[in-house]
Amino acid sequence: MGTKLLIIDPQNDFCDIESAALPVPGASADLARLADLVARAGDALTEITVTLDSHPSVAIERVTFWRRADGQPVAPFTQITCETVRAGRFLPRDNHLLPEVIDYLDRLESQGRYRLMVWPVHCVLGTPGHNICAPLARALADWEVRTQRPVAKVLKGMHPLTEHYSAIRAEVPREDDPGTGTNDALIDRLRPGPADRLLVAGEASSHCVRATVLDLFAGFTAAERSRTALLTDCMSPVPGFESSATAFLEGACAAGARLAASAMALESGGQAQ
Repeated sequence: MGTKLLIIDPQNDFCDIESAALPVPGASADLARLADLVARAGDALTEITVTLDSHPSVAIERVTFWRRADGQPVAPFTQITCETVRAGRFLPRDNHLLPEVIDYLDRLESQGRYRLMVWPVHCVLGTPGHNICAPLARALADWEVRTQRPVAKVLKGMHPLTEHYSAIRAEVPREDDPGTGTNDALIDRLRPGPADRLLVAGEASSHCVRATVLDLFAGFTAAERSRTALLTDCMSPVPGFESSATAFLEGACAAGARLAASAMALESGGQAQ
């Protein structure tokens, strides 16, 4: 039996450390447990895929993109809707982008999955916050040396005018950027065959893990979903979004996935929680 591991956004800016831009309580311990799993697993892990939130400093979901009607900055964790932009309460700092922003928000809200949330600037490509947390980075490097296989790294979020929680596709794919559309190659890479299983971990369970798994499951068969286990002690929610994470885990179980503890993940596919 082969075991594939998907690690979603295990980056410094999400760890609960002093330098983090968007710390998720529990993330450092989550990723330490995950590093231990990778170290223990050895050749039992046949493939490892890591997604990396990868952004410019200014993008539509960041405080640097927006201003209030009085010209003052928009606070982190502000929800912005198409209605509030049309009313002039919140505006892009670049006025030329207003028509495109309104169109984006209309399309985003019509999907019924998210409304735009303004986040602190985080995971800027090339900064220390973008890096994989050190204990896990060491474990991944050791796995590469031991197995002589590369860890696949997938960057997401580089287009400044669409959100990209999911590693499978942007929230609103853009016709001018194929990288924002559905990543069928990634779905196929992660697809667990009849003799495989897929383990999923990372940050945060309320957002990027949730969005990635939902999109992944949309492309999986029922049998493939049943061969997928979510490592619940290797993921945590953004504060204030705990109910979203709980609903996601419940929905994943209803779709056929299993919840597993990392200590038992390599034993017959994991222990149900």
